[in-house]
Amino acid sequence: MDILVYGAGAVGQAVGGVLAADGHRIDLILRERYIRGIEDGGLSITGIFGDYHVRAEKLGLFAFLDPVRDKTFDYILITTKSYDTLAAVKELEKIRDHRFIAVSMQNGCGNLDVIAKQFGEAHSLAARVITGFEIERPGLVKITVTADATHIGGCVEGEIPETAVFLAEAINKAGLPCSATPFINRDLLAKLLYNSALNPLGAAFGVHYGMLGDDPHARSIMNAVIEEVFAVITAAGEKTHWATAKEYEEFFYEKQIPATYHHRSSMLQDLEMGKRTEVDALTGYVSMQGRGCGIPTPVCDTMSEIMRFLERNGGKCTRLP
Repeated sequence: MDILVYGAGAVGQAVGGVLAADGHRIDLILRERYIRGIEDGGLSITGIFGDYHVRAEKLGLFAFLDPVRDKTFDYILITTKSYDTLAAVKELEKIRDHRFIAVSMQNGCGNLDVIAKQFGEAHSLAARVITGFEIERPGLVKITVTADATHIGGCVEGEIPETAVFLAEAINKAGLPCSATPFINRDLLAKLLYNSALNPLGAAFGVHYGMLGDDPHARSIMNAVIEEVFAVITAAGEKTHWATAKEYEEFFYEKQIPATYHHRSSMLQDLEMGKRTEVDALTGYVSMQGRGCGIPTPVCDTMSEIMRFLERNGGKCTRLP
């Protein structure tokens, strides 16, 4: 297959790299510093799913879209931050041949809606990725933890598009556990529960997931976030995989946190690098949806404001001399 990965950070480089190692033709749109690292020694992916290496000449490496505008792609994997989704789809509109399937492989909710509005439901998919990826240095991505296989699905609840099956089978064969699902929206809402509970709090405290799960005070905050997210999901008439917030909390503490115990969230990594976080696609998204549904979300509101303060202050709490 011919696949373009747009906004290839850790997730995009890992997925694109294993697909390239399995023989697919992969072009990456990524930052210049990553291009230089890959050109020097190729792209290596290591970690819990094994070791892969792709020579630089086997990849298309581009800092901008223009060099590939006239190419034909089977799939375009969008792996930008959620706040860049709209800009990404507008840029991808410049590709001349629109027969490709656009796939959101991002955090947060709402990305699939943006993609489908631009390219149509039949040409749009979303993936729920609940695996930890870290760029150790340019040219080396480490897969650290996973809570579940990647799931890929389409816009219509209860249906599995053939395009989702085809892509999921390719990713799974390449070495990353992946399957197609008829319930991708439920999966994305489940990830919203997971990420909203863990990411802002872990980033604010500067700790990995396991430290949050082990501490009763952190648990009380995470439980409150989970209850607010679940209330908003219910009020919006949506469904996820658990009937109540308490059912999800049991799964969260017994299964998900142990599976990702040592993981440091991408939100924490963004703060450490002085970058903007995706808080507006997580607790910020919950707050916005809560206002629309008339559901109060005081803990999500507070966590979002804490993260925005940290963003404005370079990821640190500043002190007066």
